[in-house]
Amino acid sequence: MNHMSSSTTAGQERKAPGRPRNAQADETILDAVLGLLSDGQSAAAISIEAVAAKAGVGKATIYRRWPNKEALLIDAVRSMKGPLPEPTGLSVRDDLIALIKANRTPRAQRYSKVTACLLPELLRDTELARMYQDFVEPRREVTRQVLRRGIETGELRADLDVELTQLMLSAPGMIQSMLRITPSVPEDRFAETLVDAVLRGAAA
Repeated sequence: MNHMSSSTTAGQERKAPGRPRNAQADETILDAVLGLLSDGQSAAAISIEAVAAKAGVGKATIYRRWPNKEALLIDAVRSMKGPLPEPTGLSVRDDLIALIKANRTPRAQRYSKVTACLLPELLRDTELARMYQDFVEPRREVTRQVLRRGIETGELRADLDVELTQLMLSAPGMIQSMLRITPSVPEDRFAETLVDAVLRGAAA
């Protein structure tokens, strides 16, 4: 991915806009990024110019909101995934199902090809990969907290490998959304079916 030398580093906060943020403009710009990726364009091929044209805004409008393309891409993924889920604490099963469903919203399903289009750049661009990791890690930590709580309450096995179980819960949904690699697994009740399959080995 080509980095823009005139922009600030991707890890910094967004530039302060010269005027109040327009939520509708932000959404239009982020939808344009997601649309380009969903159409099969690689992250490397997407330019600020292309995003501006698709969103119907000027390049300056984008640069007032995001310091560079990497930050824009990560915010687009964030908008696709939605806010960080908040478990209710009623039961481990219910919380895990809710967490998986939070990543499989209609908006996320609509843009299911986005992650696949980003993968080559995540492998090549260490800064973009770091930003993506910073974004997904809090979501993974929510799942870890649910699993740890389940061990403490006795709902889950005392010797449960939390990290491996978190991976077992997150990876199938990502692969299925990106590739539809197992069409025999229905989307209906996907979260419930996956959680129950994992709990058969994880439950106390």
